[in-house]
Amino acid sequence: MEEIELYLEDAKDTMEGAIKHLIIELGKIRAGKASPQMLEGLQIDYYGSMTPLQNVATINTPDARTIAIKPFERKIINDIEKAIRNGNLGFSPSNDGEMIRISVPPLNEERRRELAKRAKNEIETAKINIRNIRQDANNSLRKLTKEGVAEDLIKLSEDRVQKLTDGFVSKVEQIYSAKEKEIMEV
Repeated sequence: MEEIELYLEDAKDTMEGAIKHLIIELGKIRAGKASPQMLEGLQIDYYGSMTPLQNVATINTPDARTIAIKPFERKIINDIEKAIRNGNLGFSPSNDGEMIRISVPPLNEERRRELAKRAKNEIETAKINIRNIRQDANNSLRKLTKEGVAEDLIKLSEDRVQKLTDGFVSKVEQIYSAKEKEIMEV
């Protein structure tokens, strides 16, 4: 019984991790408003090693359409600008020697649909991950029958895993609904 609870708790924790990952990935999809998350995952060459941008600069949004990046060291400002240009983010950074400013252009209808489609792909990936977690939990539970755990107890536990899965898939759908509304809002 204790082992079953461990498997269920592990499945729940892993599904929560999938939701957190989804939120991070959706944060990278811009919805017309400037956000520091748009630059998340961007790496720059810092003294020979690839380093996340947020580790070498302060990133903030002075207004809804601007991202300001102030490097901790002035000499890496050109490396940061180059990383932004090469990052396929669709931004044109402007460098004044002290700070990089990115003006986030308003989205047109076609770009909004493209971003909504990208968000939908992230949602589908999250659902697949949650279903894979369900499958792994159920496989682990079924192995317990070989150790002498009653089959009806395993069946009840599989039902609990399914309810957990349904809850997390529903949460994913709510997250998508909110993100789609945010993207399509003019």
